[in-house]
Amino acid sequence: MENLLMIMMIIGALGVLSQWVAWRTRLPAIVVMAIVGLLAGPVFGVINPEADLGDLYGPLISIAVGIILFEGSLNLDFREIKGMRKPVFRIVTIGAFLAWILGSLAAHYVAGLSWAVAFVIGGIFIVTGPTVILPLLRQAKLKPRAAAILKWEGIVVDPFGALLAVFSFEFIKFLTIESVTFDAVIMFLLASILAGIIGAAFGYGIGWSFERGLVPEFLKSPVVLVTVIMAFALSDFIMHETGLLAVTVMGMTIANMHISAISDMRHFKENISILLISVIFIMLTASLDRETLLSIFDLNIMLFILMMLFIIRPLTIFLSTIGTNLEFREKLLVGWIAPRGIVALTVSAYFANVLIDAGFQDAEILTSLTFGLVFGTVLAHGFSIGWLSRKLGLSTDTKDGVLFVGSNKFSANFAKALQDLGVPVIITDASSSRLTHASKADVPYEHEEILSEQMEYQLDMTPYDYMLSVTEFDSYNTLVSATFKPEYGKEHLFQLPLQTNEGDHLSEVSHHISGTVLFDGKITWTSLNEKINDGFIFEKTPITVSNTYDDFLNDLGEEDVPLAIVRQSGSISFFRPENNLNAEVGDQIISLAKPE
Repeated sequence: MENLLMIMMIIGALGVLSQWVAWRTRLPAIVVMAIVGLLAGPVFGVINPEADLGDLYGPLISIAVGIILFEGSLNLDFREIKGMRKPVFRIVTIGAFLAWILGSLAAHYVAGLSWAVAFVIGGIFIVTGPTVILPLLRQAKLKPRAAAILKWEGIVVDPFGALLAVFSFEFIKFLTIESVTFDAVIMFLLASILAGIIGAAFGYGIGWSFERGLVPEFLKSPVVLVTVIMAFALSDFIMHETGLLAVTVMGMTIANMHISAISDMRHFKENISILLISVIFIMLTASLDRETLLSIFDLNIMLFILMMLFIIRPLTIFLSTIGTNLEFREKLLVGWIAPRGIVALTVSAYFANVLIDAGFQDAEILTSLTFGLVFGTVLAHGFSIGWLSRKLGLSTDTKDGVLFVGSNKFSANFAKALQDLGVPVIITDASSSRLTHASKADVPYEHEEILSEQMEYQLDMTPYDYMLSVTEFDSYNTLVSATFKPEYGKEHLFQLPLQTNEGDHLSEVSHHISGTVLFDGKITWTSLNEKINDGFIFEKTPITVSNTYDDFLNDLGEEDVPLAIVRQSGSISFFRPENNLNAEVGDQIISLAKPE
């Protein structure tokens, strides 16, 4: 027991450490996790999760994949693909079918697999999956259309890849094994339909009970988590691998019921999903042996991987999207990005054993073939998605962007100063009259209530790394900060200091639920706008060898307010109470300064 606890501790620590290293180095998280898992497992032999966890290994991975897939499908709201339903539908149907057929042909003629094994592995390899796609989308800051297509394909096709593999295996048994009748194939189709019904019923049941207040707030997340596991386990008990379909349908059902608790549920599941992805990827890569790693360099396997990357994937996307409104550059990006992940590894490991037991000895190379494709696509796509999306004009600006909540003289002019330095900015406000300040300053704005449910479909928030709540209403600023804290994190969420009166306790509330307080902690909305009325200007001071940061501080007037440092790298540092900032040569400082 103590050894098992130690192994689980090491796996969890390595997973979270990998995510942290990826965040600090801005490397693709999947690449870091794969390398760490290989180092901990086959290279140095610190852990071997498959052997160490024994019978727990398979069920743990299966349930984790089910939860990850459910969390991803919670984002599949049909409103997101308004105007793109045709290309998305084509890719997840015709594209998936073409990928299966072409992948199976390549597995037979290039990798040298028998027809039976080739068609099973061809089904598995149509998947991309949220475990690898979603981290890459966050990293690359793709524009909404391309991101939505890749996300929908990754989540929707995931269960179908597993089902295609099961269908292929059942059909192969029917053709090659006399004792197996056509009834087995019919049973598979019925089990798949039943899994979809189970997922829809569980999803509708959750949404219905939440909307009618039958489940208290503190129990909503636990109820959802347990229900996901129930739907997955029940469907998987009826027929193996149909659990993935059940949880996907369940998530999509809840997402399109538009229930009020969906955002809280999504944040909770996203946190769990990140942890599970980290842990599972470490477990899978650390469980490989050195022979499997070395066999990846077999010529046939390498040729198969190259063919999947450069011929089959682009061909399936271009053929399936003929006659749609997708632009050529979008087809080019989607046709290149198709990393395989956890589902491909787990399902192929299962079928490798099943096929060998059924007498197909060539299935021994399935693990090597799958890991070669997973690792090859993760590396190729993880390192290229940012560069390619920028070249094609399908990613947002690489510089950190700022979203201002509240239009007034201060926010409009501050946004203009940032925009002049190349920083992507936008101002949101529910009042068209207040937005005249943004219009006069000639900065982008959105006439929308930031807290409305429609906002996430009206505005692409991907380019904006920082959110500044700068309205005159302290309670509203705090509410916005509390709402977006799970998405942005407190270090990227800012608001003006509270305009507290002596004897009240709003400042104590602020420390617990608000964003980070801006500037010196005493400059309020009123004083900032008064300064602008008094003729203060937004000054941009470049830091040079002859004009250092210390020189800037010495020249700062008593009434001047330093606001932000725009780094040469494109990042932004906002002045706030007791933060020891420093500016280097090439940086620019924005301050609200009294004119001479």
